[in-house]
Amino acid sequence: MSKDWKEKSRPEDLQRLRGFRLMDDDFMSKCFEENIECTELVLQIVLGRDDLKVEKVAIQHQLKNLQGRSVIFDIYATDHAGKRYNVEIQRADRGAGAKRARYHSSLIDANVTEPGEKLENLVETYVIFITERDVLGKGKPIYHIDRVIKENGENFGDEAHILYVNGEYRDESPIGILMHDFSCTDARDMKYRTLAERVRYFKEDEKGVAAMCKAMEDMRNEAKLEERKEIACSLLADGELSYEKIAKHTGFTVEEIQKLAAQKGA
Repeated sequence: MSKDWKEKSRPEDLQRLRGFRLMDDDFMSKCFEENIECTELVLQIVLGRDDLKVEKVAIQHQLKNLQGRSVIFDIYATDHAGKRYNVEIQRADRGAGAKRARYHSSLIDANVTEPGEKLENLVETYVIFITERDVLGKGKPIYHIDRVIKENGENFGDEAHILYVNGEYRDESPIGILMHDFSCTDARDMKYRTLAERVRYFKEDEKGVAAMCKAMEDMRNEAKLEERKEIACSLLADGELSYEKIAKHTGFTVEEIQKLAAQKGA
């Protein structure tokens, strides 16, 4: 990396970048952005399918329900057969609850059907949580959740699948090696070449580091914007200041404050 670039970079960003792992969702999102090869590798390992071919992948993909509530998917992929895959990286146990998995699954269904389309044509879906800890606590490398008929144990056959991958699991199996790689901070320690090369690009290549630092700057700006919005909404709720004064205190225009007020009252 050139000396000029190092001088332009924020030291704290470069330090933070060195500690990133694929288990950190912001870094993972950048590594998997528009990268079919990495996405395909992870899905093939998790699902044990060498024949799976990814056709499209979207990072930080937004889906909405009928009421307009939205959820941002870490990875949203489609394979050659039209099946949908949502992969979520969760470091906190509370972010990988059963109800969250169910909601993600329902959102995929709601967004892949068109008005008048037969429900029998619903595509097969997979919601996959890769968690830093063994959330389900049974010591298994991976957990498969499917609906079954309780009376006879047969699969219900709705083709909606939920999987939990235990990020603590380590052995020489493909899933154990994958979880090892997801926890590495240094590309040289990683065993899957496809992932290692991507991590190396964003940590060591000048263009990759620049892109990652720009992403961190964008995240900081987004956080500041959200903080300003929260302050503005709080002042609107108090009802003591005019739109003009709220705009002056928060750095928004009067028109932007009017829009926030309209959204709050909707």
